[in-house]
Amino acid sequence: SFRTILLGRNVAISLVSTLLNIKTTVCAIVDDSLLNSSRTTQNTIRIRIMQCDGHTHDTEDDDLGQSLRPQIDFALVTCLNEELLDQGKSVLKLHEDRLSREPYLKSNEDDPELLLHIPFTEAVTVKTIALRTEVPDGIEGSAPRTIKVFANRDDLDFETARDMEAQATLELVPPEHFPEGTLDYHLRPGGRFQNISSLTIFVQDNFEFDNDDVSSLLSYVGIKGRGSGQKRMAVETVYETRGMKKDHKVKGEFGGQQLI
Repeated sequence: SFRTILLGRNVAISLVSTLLNIKTTVCAIVDDSLLNSSRTTQNTIRIRIMQCDGHTHDTEDDDLGQSLRPQIDFALVTCLNEELLDQGKSVLKLHEDRLSREPYLKSNEDDPELLLHIPFTEAVTVKTIALRTEVPDGIEGSAPRTIKVFANRDDLDFETARDMEAQATLELVPPEHFPEGTLDYHLRPGGRFQNISSLTIFVQDNFEFDNDDVSSLLSYVGIKGRGSGQKRMAVETVYETRGMKKDHKVKGEFGGQQLI
């Protein structure tokens, strides 16, 4: 919920700068509509203070050791309804590239949905998902508004994702909430994302929710948590093309051997 207050310009700038540069559960948003109003001539500016529930601001001094990017099995990453092949992989960027506009992931025209499947090379515990939308010049797209997050599901399609209850459903805030960086959304309850082998993100709609013709767009997806160090092992199975009689002997009714 927002609370609007009117402060002197210098005080407001100082407060906003402090709030946006520390890890805090409070956010400040400058109300640009007042920049050209009569209040500006009085050396005042309005800001909105909002309690930030469910997310934190990702800053330069975040612990990069929490990134699970090294554990992502990029060869198996898939994305349904992406405009171009492998766009889904391209937004799983390095932390230092998270503010870049390109490459980006965009849904097909006239359809806001995306289904991004991210498998890992080992069992991991996921704590947060970091998201950012920076729309490049000349590109039409809107930031996701609602996403559903599934663990250990490699069989989802759009119909199933719409109907099935997810391990977590996130209501995102608009990009202008924190244009200086990314937002870390906490996955709760955390127990649902412990020792998992894959994560699937379903983008359900975007902030053009009154217009389904606008594509959804993401320029960065980051995953934070911790790895287990236990690599996923391939299971070696031997199939018989022809049964061997010696492998199918059982004891007969009177103690002898018979074939089955």
